[in-house]
Amino acid sequence: MSIIETQDLTHIFPDGTVGIEQINLKINAGEFVIIAGANGSGKTVFARHLNGLLTPTKGQVLLDGQPITKNLIEARKKVGLVFQDPDRQFVGQTVAEEVAFGPENLNLPPAQVDSIVKASLALVGLSRFSHQSPRVLSGGLKRKLAIAGVLAMKPQIIILDEPFTGLDYPGVVQILQQILRLHAAGHTILLITHELEKVLAHAGRLVIFYQGRLVADGRPEAVVHGVERYGVRMPLRKGEEVKELSWLK
Repeated sequence: MSIIETQDLTHIFPDGTVGIEQINLKINAGEFVIIAGANGSGKTVFARHLNGLLTPTKGQVLLDGQPITKNLIEARKKVGLVFQDPDRQFVGQTVAEEVAFGPENLNLPPAQVDSIVKASLALVGLSRFSHQSPRVLSGGLKRKLAIAGVLAMKPQIIILDEPFTGLDYPGVVQILQQILRLHAAGHTILLITHELEKVLAHAGRLVIFYQGRLVADGRPEAVVHGVERYGVRMPLRKGEEVKELSWLK
């Protein structure tokens, strides 16, 4: 059975704009799925339905076979979302306080929160920054902190919205390595991007959104050759294969 599924998922904004329309998608546990599409194609709108940040106009999201509306708190523990702009996600005055925010809101004992914070920061290599302000971190470290904050909730599914935006090459490599470690540890990964060249070689599935609809879904090597018709840059040069794209060489 799929870990998360959308059935006829549709979102129409109050002004009548269609964000997404009749999205039917199943994600199995342990998959690494890329969701790609041009700006305005509905990728982020779709992602924000997966843990209840947006409520559908029509359709539903199932988590482990149950509608997420039955228990939104549990859904947000199981489905972690790392936003495109980490600064919009930060609420803590220090790195440690930022990671502690989620567990504290679950009313966990202070000693358990402290243990979770230390473990989450260690996983992303940020332990030595625990007393610093999130605002002074580099772009790559801010992304790592956002991931740590999500990890503190012990999610099964991690959604990353454009995680490479604004990062230089070393920053991209850092975040890509972190994502691959999370996947290897058993997390289901949904990665939203229009920069396929940075991550396509590592994914098992490529999903394309276009004008609010899901228009392609399959193995990356099968789907990638049609992406330009949907406003996504073709990442392959003539004769190049998907597996040759890896930035981790």
